[in-house]
Amino acid sequence: MGMGDNALRRYIFASDFDQTLTFNDSGYVLAELVGISTDEFERKAKGMARINLVQQGAELAYLLLHDPEFKAKVRKEHLYEVGKRIRLKDNIPLLYQILESGIDGHVFEFFVLSAAPVEVIHSALEDIVPKDHIFGTEFLYKPTGEIDTIVRATAGYGKVAVLNQLLEEHVAGPDHVIYTGDGSSDIHVMLHVNARDGLTIAVSESPHVSQIAKRTVLSTSALAVLAPILEEVAGWERFRIRGFFEANGMLIQEWERVRTDWLTVRPATIEPEEAPSVPAERGDKVHIVPSGT
Repeated sequence: MGMGDNALRRYIFASDFDQTLTFNDSGYVLAELVGISTDEFERKAKGMARINLVQQGAELAYLLLHDPEFKAKVRKEHLYEVGKRIRLKDNIPLLYQILESGIDGHVFEFFVLSAAPVEVIHSALEDIVPKDHIFGTEFLYKPTGEIDTIVRATAGYGKVAVLNQLLEEHVAGPDHVIYTGDGSSDIHVMLHVNARDGLTIAVSESPHVSQIAKRTVLSTSALAVLAPILEEVAGWERFRIRGFFEANGMLIQEWERVRTDWLTVRPATIEPEEAPSVPAERGDKVHIVPSGT
């Protein structure tokens, strides 16, 4: 493959961390670890989200810097411990290996972009994703391990800034970006990627992202995001995708494509109230199991 062909087939795969590569949020795990109730953490985080005090996703970073209870209890070593305790989705190492090896001549660089503290992500993905491919919220610490100041928060538009930096460093076209995320903190970067003809994949039914992402995939396995990548980027048919999974020791046991519109309809003469939040069910529901089961 020549230099020009290689550039045309080079892609950046960027993923959120909390609830995209994990089943739970690092903020809840940290609160439990240091003896703060998860209800209290949720109350404080939602309060900041309602008044737009910080960018979506950066609530934990703000609490660590400014909340007296978190500042008094959390030290650097606690963040590393959270990474060991947080529950990761299945098959992340295999996903990384497959993308790193390339697919049908397409080359993928795997990066993590998250508002979670970088120590949490380093610890959780140790020996899976290289540290220099992980971009999280960075702090400076006092000699006691207490958080002193913030260096960078990879939240909201901060993810867009990191992604643009990666595009320059890896000489990839803006349409050669694949971003996967789960919630409102991913809206800025998904809109940015969509506007530049990249591929966005939501991994939750949250209406914040499922209505913006080009594809939605629901699965307990991180490997499921390969299905839309192989369809949209490599142009493969389903039978070939199933064969690829089987060649890597996995079976797609179920693959259900669903699109449902949920509507709330009211009489026009009645003063409207705040409508309940009902997710739009749209996307691929994929159940992946090891081929030996």
